[in-house]
Amino acid sequence: MRTAFVAAALAGLACVGFGAFAAHGIDDPKAQEWLRTGALYGFVHVLAVFATERLGSRPAPWLFLAGVVVFSGSLFAMGLGGPLWLGAVTPLGGLSFMAGWAALAWAAARAPRS
Repeated sequence: MRTAFVAAALAGLACVGFGAFAAHGIDDPKAQEWLRTGALYGFVHVLAVFATERLGSRPAPWLFLAGVVVFSGSLFAMGLGGPLWLGAVTPLGGLSFMAGWAALAWAAARAPRS
């Protein structure tokens, strides 16, 4: 889990940076929207990685991190002027987020009652 926590912390750092850039460093409204959306979804799922530690769900943190890379990363790239075809891969990151939540729900359902 240590590796996942380090990766999540670095992803959180990136999300804050891209969110700040959207607010203060870019004028294009569409680019701002992409950066804000990527930052919001990324940051929520970074926090979800830390929540997985309590339940010991092995695949969930990696699914959340993969979603941050693909979903948020594609939006960050487009917001910075990358090719618009990256928008076609963004939903794959969303599916990874959903799979992470499903894995977390499975782990929670199987956890012993306290």
